[in-house]
Amino acid sequence: MFDMMKMMGRMKEVQAKIKEAQDNLINVKATGESGGGMVKAIVNGKKQLIALEIDPVILKGEDKMIVQDLVVAAVNKASDEAEILAKEELKKATEGLLPNIPGMDLSSLMG
Repeated sequence: MFDMMKMMGRMKEVQAKIKEAQDNLINVKATGESGGGMVKAIVNGKKQLIALEIDPVILKGEDKMIVQDLVVAAVNKASDEAEILAKEELKKATEGLLPNIPGMDLSSLMG
């Protein structure tokens, strides 16, 4: 028989785990590289750029456009990786708490 009180208690537990996972995303770090590693961007699980490394060799050149393109590519790669890692963190945090419902996407809860 369906136990509404038990389900409500479970939902509060799930909400707490999701909030904890969201708060911990600041500690998740993803790296994206471009230009054969000459540009490296590090993004946290909240998709915030936290570090950018540029090989001094490419800064000596006069082609500012290439450096800009490499930075954009590295940041985008790191951001994509951060999104994947963030979803994995949320999945781990709620594992066993929610039923496995096909098509249920919790990515909107990632804030």
